[in-house]
Amino acid sequence: MSISYSYPLSEKHQDRLKTPSGIAFSEITLQAVLDGRIRMEDLRVTAEALEMQAQIAKAAGREQLAENLRRAAELVNLPDDEIIAIYSALRPGRAEKAELNRLAEMLEQRYHAYHCAALIREAALA
Repeated sequence: MSISYSYPLSEKHQDRLKTPSGIAFSEITLQAVLDGRIRMEDLRVTAEALEMQAQIAKAAGREQLAENLRRAAELVNLPDDEIIAIYSALRPGRAEKAELNRLAEMLEQRYHAYHCAALIREAALA
């Protein structure tokens, strides 16, 4: 079942937004930061927020934007060094088809990043 969202999420769906550590969006205040209750990782985007944005984009007929947001949602939990390795492999002439397919397989198996894996497999065909 699809839920209908609208922009801006921070105003219209504040009750649905949480930080990566589970703090409610409404609890993110300057005082909370000064008191040390909000850490830097609490200011990162979550996969759930990106999926909400993807649903809004799809409802507006912006399929490519929705797909980009879904791939971004899959990447939020990947370590930075893996993201850099994937980015490097996707640069022209950097990786052979077999290496790209191995990356796609790893993304599916380790992170369930099916949208990202499909994009890498598409790049392997080019």
